[in-house]
Amino acid sequence: MTDSLIHPSAVIEDGAQIGAGVRIGPFCVVGPKVRLADGVVLKSHVAITGDTTVGEDTVVFPFASIGEVPQDLKFKGEDVRLEIGARNRIREYVTMNPGTEGGGGVTRIGNDGLFMAGCHVGHDCQLGDRVILVNNASLAGHCHLDDDVIVGGLSGVHQWVRIGRGAMIGAVTMVTADVIPYGMVQGPRGHLDGLNLVGLKRRGASRADIHELRDMLDKLGGGSFRDTARHLAEGETGGMVRDVLDFILGPSDRSFLTPKPA
Repeated sequence: MTDSLIHPSAVIEDGAQIGAGVRIGPFCVVGPKVRLADGVVLKSHVAITGDTTVGEDTVVFPFASIGEVPQDLKFKGEDVRLEIGARNRIREYVTMNPGTEGGGGVTRIGNDGLFMAGCHVGHDCQLGDRVILVNNASLAGHCHLDDDVIVGGLSGVHQWVRIGRGAMIGAVTMVTADVIPYGMVQGPRGHLDGLNLVGLKRRGASRADIHELRDMLDKLGGGSFRDTARHLAEGETGGMVRDVLDFILGPSDRSFLTPKPA
């Protein structure tokens, strides 16, 4: 615990591993199997328990509950884990649960994410880097979010759903099926509503890239989603279009959100 600063009111249980430069504020509770990497900051009133790893320079804000047992009635106390990457910002009242035996036993959070107040990450979720969950967004169990996904405020994602790289979910949206990379989904029962153009431009997508993605999306809306994707994949495709087609043709436990009806 070299150079760490721990408030006298904090409870650090025997066995917890505290890295260098960690700051633990008033009334925090850190369980015996918790590992806090160098530079982690727990602001105050943070509860971290279970077999939980928090990556370097991550900041956790007051009243977050990290690593508590899954909200799954099938859970019977098995050895499960929660792995949180580096440089995440976990805001007030966020909850993150570990995995379950039926889902592989581990929930993983990538690097550089932002989890705004009141968000929930359910058991066995797998999140990539730079994911943003806006206030009160909730992920049910077993969801997979690739890099650079944004989930809008008050939105919910159904269990087992996959959301591809760079997709955006608008506010107050219920997502019940897989979302293609770079897609834009919005509405009380979400439809694929085009491309996440703002996100694509922020990541440096060229006009040609966007044109190719739009052309692909038009073709996907003209028939069976998977059959059309399979046909397109047989042609000469690459780059972002190939990302989308590979995602569609990959293994999934859910159907896909299809383009919004005209």
